[in-house]
Amino acid sequence: MSHSTEMPPVRANKASDLPFDFDTALSLETDKPDSPVSTLFTHQTTSTTTTSTSSSAGSSLAGRRTHSGEILSHPFPKPGHRRTGSGSLFFSNTNTTSVGTHTNSTASSPVTNLLPAGNICPSGKIAKPSTIHKTVKHRSDVLGSGTGNYGHGSIVRGGAATGTGTSSEDLSSVKRAMGSMDLEEVKRIGNELYKRGQLLEALRVYDRAVGMQPDNPVCRSNKAAALIGLRRFGEAVRECEEAVRLDPGFSRAHQRLASLFLRLGVVENSKKHLLLASSQPDLIELHKLQTLEKHLTRCADARRSGDWKSVLRETDSAITAGAESSPLIFASKAEAYLRLYQIDDADLAICDACKLDSSFSFSVDTKFFGFLGNSYIHYVHALVEMTRGRFESAVGAAERARKIDPANSELNSFTVTIKSVARARSLGNELFNSGKFLEASLAYGEGLRHDPSNPVLYCNRAACRYKLGQWEKSIEDCNEALRIQPNYTKALLRRAASYAKIERWAESVKDYEALRKELPGDTEVAEALFHAQVALKSSRGEEVSNMKFGGEVEPISGLNQFHTAISLPGVSVVHFMAPLNPHCSQMSPFLDALCARYPSVNFLKVDVNENPAVAKAENVRMVPTFKIYKNGNRVKEMVCPSQQLLEYSVRHYGF
Repeated sequence: MSHSTEMPPVRANKASDLPFDFDTALSLETDKPDSPVSTLFTHQTTSTTTTSTSSSAGSSLAGRRTHSGEILSHPFPKPGHRRTGSGSLFFSNTNTTSVGTHTNSTASSPVTNLLPAGNICPSGKIAKPSTIHKTVKHRSDVLGSGTGNYGHGSIVRGGAATGTGTSSEDLSSVKRAMGSMDLEEVKRIGNELYKRGQLLEALRVYDRAVGMQPDNPVCRSNKAAALIGLRRFGEAVRECEEAVRLDPGFSRAHQRLASLFLRLGVVENSKKHLLLASSQPDLIELHKLQTLEKHLTRCADARRSGDWKSVLRETDSAITAGAESSPLIFASKAEAYLRLYQIDDADLAICDACKLDSSFSFSVDTKFFGFLGNSYIHYVHALVEMTRGRFESAVGAAERARKIDPANSELNSFTVTIKSVARARSLGNELFNSGKFLEASLAYGEGLRHDPSNPVLYCNRAACRYKLGQWEKSIEDCNEALRIQPNYTKALLRRAASYAKIERWAESVKDYEALRKELPGDTEVAEALFHAQVALKSSRGEEVSNMKFGGEVEPISGLNQFHTAISLPGVSVVHFMAPLNPHCSQMSPFLDALCARYPSVNFLKVDVNENPAVAKAENVRMVPTFKIYKNGNRVKEMVCPSQQLLEYSVRHYGF
């Protein structure tokens, strides 16, 4: 927690020495209007996506051509994947890295001698991985003859997907290709680099081939294969679409487009190209598309009824079914997380969606939940930005959504609402900073009229009401903010201070204790907690004169002093030490640091040489020994602990 003004540390102040001002405990940072969290909900009308295919598309395109220099590959690699909780899945046949609730694939790094199931043999049948090397004959002029699903970002052999560790031989090949005027030689070099997994180098060579003959569909398709391996799907789609424009009967390009659109979650386009690729499309791949379509339909139904847990489940299933790079589906996950008040997960999911979206723009003819093109992604992005308190960014995202889908009445209404909320928050902040707390409170209230589920506006109005002495109303606003955003630190801090103002000490202590766990190094929170604890004990008629806040490690000089010190209310940490012991010498400065870090804990030290009676009474046989007491009772004993264990124990028993 950052503060604009720092309070000087309090040293060894007894509870009875000075009155504590809970207004002072609210730092300038806390007193400012807030901007981290809000949630904007609007009524939505949705429509599900339906798919249709031409019954004559397959029969009219039988006997597809194979071009010279073409990369041959199975259009639908079977990606291996792992699931982590309910998080989003990116998967490839190589590595998977889990982050939080999201599992993000690495950049399709090739793995040597790793073969996926379902490779295509020369016979056209599916071969088992164990028989691949026995049934496939390698050719130097054709890639992907059944050994690695080339061209789909899954598995390529040797090298590195990003081109790192490029050998001198590979660099020489690239140089030779760049200087060659023979298109067939350039394609061959590109294919060899691709087979070795040098995707960036292969892409450079394929670019050279495209430059030499822009209207060559094979060059376009091979370039798309390298782009897919680098997970640059948007560019790959464009290259494949150009290839089929140049040659509408180019089977391999249609297969790649079918695979790409499956990954991107566009079922209708994927099915169209799968049927165009062959007069007898693979029934397994058609089943995949039907499975994906089923989950997307269920997702739309669940969204329409507000069943957000089901939306999460169906989006996970859609990703597992193959749509592992769909920005629309990740945006749907983000919206579901947001509606369930899982704001961190929503932020991660929309970030994933925006990263995927940056390389691919959906056609304005594509509809998702009734939104055209990419407008749904921008709509959810605006919701998340508003939730995070990034109001200007939220307005920008809403405007981008409306620009893509200007006829969408829901988006038009949403943009007007989001602008109204942003204006109300901006006006409220300006009035608050001018000391006009009543007017600021009314401005924030106007924002809440447009968005009654915005925790930032509730928290900011609570700050106004605190300044106006309306502590009960301040608590009510903080309660609303915390209902929407349970881990909202500023709302909790304002509620704790408001409880203190109306002397509801038990509630104030509870909130400050929660804040100490979240902000263990914040001395102002520690001091506020201490004084709330003192006030609570005093209200119960308990002795508080010996309670103190802060100070240095207190040396113990006798058994009576020791018993008195550990019997004080709260937590006491005792360091049994010997000055000449090297371990004790190492721990002593750390104990001083803990004393400053946890001022509400009472730190003591006992020199066992000067106070053998204390050491004997406590049965101390080795140094350094640490004992923790709570309200006079020993709760923990550690001999030669690590610094990490000692601090963990202090935090555990101190809070």
